[in-house]
Amino acid sequence: MTPRCYILAASAVLCIVTLLCAQGAPVSPTGAHLMLCQSHTRCGDKFYDPQQHCCYDDALVPLSRTRKCGNCTFRVCFEQCCPWSLRSQQTTFVVKVKGQKCSLDPSLDDRFCSRWHFCTLQAHLEA
Repeated sequence: MTPRCYILAASAVLCIVTLLCAQGAPVSPTGAHLMLCQSHTRCGDKFYDPQQHCCYDDALVPLSRTRKCGNCTFRVCFEQCCPWSLRSQQTTFVVKVKGQKCSLDPSLDDRFCSRWHFCTLQAHLEA
């Protein structure tokens, strides 16, 4: 190709992308929420809106989803449950902000959560 052809091809691509990304120009079927020029977030083979869901263990979950971490509850989209040992018989967990390494020393933002022992749980259930 000659340099003139390269300029023409680049101009054509730029025009097409500009038209597709113009405000209010959907390129998907009516009722679909995804548009070509929006950033897409994927969980496995599914696209999702990160303002409503997150990807946890390869599954889409609502931002409000919680799970147990020892005797604590943590928000799976924003926090993580990390095992922590304090040289005692009782296993301890630490809830850390998602993205922090579990191996880091605890910070002021972390929460310590103890694990229910069978005896403790049995006494709790009998009460």
